[in-house]
Amino acid sequence: MTRLLKLSAFAFLFLVALTATSFVTFKKQTQVNLSGAWKLQDVPNEQVILFMNDYVTYTSFNKEGKLFEQSMGGTYKIDNSRLLASIEFNSAEKELVGQTIPYPFSLENDVLSITVDGQPTTWKRIDEGAGPLAGVWRITGRMQEGKVVPVQQSGTRKTVKILTGSRFQWVAMDPGTKEFSGTGGGTFSFAGGKYTETIEFFSRDNSRVGASLSFNGKLENDGWHHSGLSSRGDPIYEIWNKVK
Repeated sequence: MTRLLKLSAFAFLFLVALTATSFVTFKKQTQVNLSGAWKLQDVPNEQVILFMNDYVTYTSFNKEGKLFEQSMGGTYKIDNSRLLASIEFNSAEKELVGQTIPYPFSLENDVLSITVDGQPTTWKRIDEGAGPLAGVWRITGRMQEGKVVPVQQSGTRKTVKILTGSRFQWVAMDPGTKEFSGTGGGTFSFAGGKYTETIEFFSRDNSRVGASLSFNGKLENDGWHHSGLSSRGDPIYEIWNKVK
């Protein structure tokens, strides 16, 4: 793998620390918003960073070969000129979950320039994280036997879904036990009450890569109501709420 294709966990900690949906002040006191999706340039495989609100994910995959490589992510905060990333899941090295590491970054004209393990990397903005569904969501309800019942995940287990302006990713994890259960993602559109996903990677079932799934979708009472058929063809009705 060239450059970042076999991204080390240390390298990801650098990358994850890039994320900042808040405004960051640089030397010239210019406020820069990093919200949205970014893609690594000049590499054969896809490598994408999504960051919205206080959450970030990094994923490496081969869309043409339907190969999922790895994904990592977590929360962050800004401390002066440092970005402090706290890892919540890591599909390759779970022992790194729970670590918080600070790193610097630079940005100019929608291009992120990052030095990873001594090598320069360049990330180009895909979108700016704008849209009615942009944010970090957590499933809170599910239809069962004709009734919507609360989803209560035990312990520290959770499933989150990150949506920017054009890309989505869901992650099932348990930060408390450092276990990673699965992830999938790709591009999406939302218009006229229809939410459509096109899957570009799926850690559990690569046969689903390339499929497009359409759902009925609406925003109601601070919830995103999501209904249709799952990737396995099962009927679903879910309610998601934004993570505060």
